[in-house]
Amino acid sequence: MDKRLAELAELTVDHALKQGAREVAVGVSRARFVDLKRREGKTEKLQASTSRGLSVALYVDGRFSSNATSLLEPDALRDFVDQTLAMTRKLAPDPYRYLPDPGLYGPTTGVELDLVDPGYDALDMDERQRRVVAAEDAARREGGEPVISVTAEMVTQSSESLQIHSNGFRGEHAATSFMVGTTVTVQDADDRRPEDRHWTVARHLTDLPPAAGVGREAARRALSRMGSRKVQSGEMTMVVENRAGSRLLGALLEPLSAASLQQQRSCFEGKLGEQVASELLTVVDDPLLPRGLGSRLYDGEGLAARRMPVVERGRLRTYFIDVYYGRKLEMAPTTGGASNLVIELGDDDADGLVARAGQGILVTGFLGGNSNPATGDFSFGVRGFVINDGRVGHAVGEMNITASLTSLWKGLVAVGNDPYPYGSVRMPTLVFEGVQFSGV
Repeated sequence: MDKRLAELAELTVDHALKQGAREVAVGVSRARFVDLKRREGKTEKLQASTSRGLSVALYVDGRFSSNATSLLEPDALRDFVDQTLAMTRKLAPDPYRYLPDPGLYGPTTGVELDLVDPGYDALDMDERQRRVVAAEDAARREGGEPVISVTAEMVTQSSESLQIHSNGFRGEHAATSFMVGTTVTVQDADDRRPEDRHWTVARHLTDLPPAAGVGREAARRALSRMGSRKVQSGEMTMVVENRAGSRLLGALLEPLSAASLQQQRSCFEGKLGEQVASELLTVVDDPLLPRGLGSRLYDGEGLAARRMPVVERGRLRTYFIDVYYGRKLEMAPTTGGASNLVIELGDDDADGLVARAGQGILVTGFLGGNSNPATGDFSFGVRGFVINDGRVGHAVGEMNITASLTSLWKGLVAVGNDPYPYGSVRMPTLVFEGVQFSGV
């Protein structure tokens, strides 16, 4: 961690305690960001920035506030703390607001997550340009005459942070990330302009696929959207592509937060140990995956990271309980939010699952819609392809699926062996039976 930023964090903690704060939590961070975007053969955007910031959580006279500043000079920080302390003392008391028990912190070193690419600084602008040009050119060649627009982009970030609590916690986190993506728009026969994209992201540059392959995949996906139309409404088998399934998993996890439980807007309240999904579904929250996009040694409250089953053979095993709402619920904290979500894999690849489905819809994306965590009911717009006799047919769009979370997930009948590699959710292809589609 930058020595000067660490000293400013320690100064802030000391000053707040001297001015009457009972407890203090301070975080400092620095991030470097480069975004290069190319559109229609020309550089459309080139942005490079470095940001620094400090946040301070104050616990004073039974009251709490959280504040942030980018004025990182000693005198300015002292003034900032004095002003926020005065403001905090005017707030209503909250007896549940105080720092976590130090026994929950655990070690913040000793596990190598490999989140930093040591070659980050060696990536120059010429190499970034080479990659976005390769992605754009490959997309145009793959798409051919129907292509009317291609945008290729590379985004990189290097970040580091330090978190200090006045009751003994100190944790440092550093990470790099590299993203390359392409968006392609094509001209359809009826003057529509379907669009699709392909993005890849990794902690290390060497884990990214070739940029040309990213461009080709974006073009292929855009071309496949041509001729999209609705099909007849009804209950059908739904095969969900691995890169799209995280939307459904997100809806399943939303009611598991402590805030949802405490505010009585969770359909899974009191359901620990009960069957909420098919026996084929096992979901594990694993913050300790090397090079994982959600990997960490501690969460936002300083709680020690640990591997945690969420759903096991369809049975609900864990809620996401942060310290504050855990006190209100009188429940032991687990963690405030998910890290890397790993789904237990099946045996078949995507092609095999489509072939076994026979008739149905292959969903490749969700568009809009809503989910009610209190009732579990949801309605999502979908796009994808029909499946006829185990083969992928024409594109479909402007359709919706409507169900409850429990009925959907209990209808899970197959899980693929193809986890999506470019996200914090390692989602394979999923197959659901009896899903209600609204179309024609």
